[in-house]
Amino acid sequence: MKEVVETLRDIAGIFERLELPYAVIGGIAVRAYGIPRPTYDVDFTVAVLRERLAEVYSAIEDEGYTIPESYQLGWVDSVAGMPLVKFRFYIKDRGVDADIFLAETAFQKKLLTRRRLVETPDGNCWLASAEDLILLKLLASRPRDLVDVQDVLFTQGQLDEDYMRTWAAELGVEDRLRDAISQFHKENSGDQT
Repeated sequence: MKEVVETLRDIAGIFERLELPYAVIGGIAVRAYGIPRPTYDVDFTVAVLRERLAEVYSAIEDEGYTIPESYQLGWVDSVAGMPLVKFRFYIKDRGVDADIFLAETAFQKKLLTRRRLVETPDGNCWLASAEDLILLKLLASRPRDLVDVQDVLFTQGQLDEDYMRTWAAELGVEDRLRDAISQFHKENSGDQT
């Protein structure tokens, strides 16, 4: 976990030096909003024009990170319709992955306007809001993500469900959100029939 925290601080520091608005998402954000769990990578959403990616890559490489050649040549991956670039930092024989989602969709841009400066066990950083984290987890919808959604709902208590419903409809995950909220209420109502 130490390597992940170091990577988080390094990359957040780069974004701050380059004056690029960012928000931490993924497992690190779950640690802040939900029940802490181990995570072995760092995930960000960042507002950066593709024309500035070479500058970002240079700053990242200066910190000792490896950027795959395909990304350096301009390739950008996509996950759930969100553009993504990746890189890796090696500490001894262990690698820490960093996934950087480029804030190009309306949802990602809104997410950045709602980010929060949060004090976490891993240090202060900008995090996506709990609502936006839930929406991202529903987009990915892997078994671990669905557990994370329940943990965040349980730990955070009252969230802006209207906001989540609006964006869930836009993102095509309204059924997943409805199911997650229903499951949360069922499991936490005291009526386990």
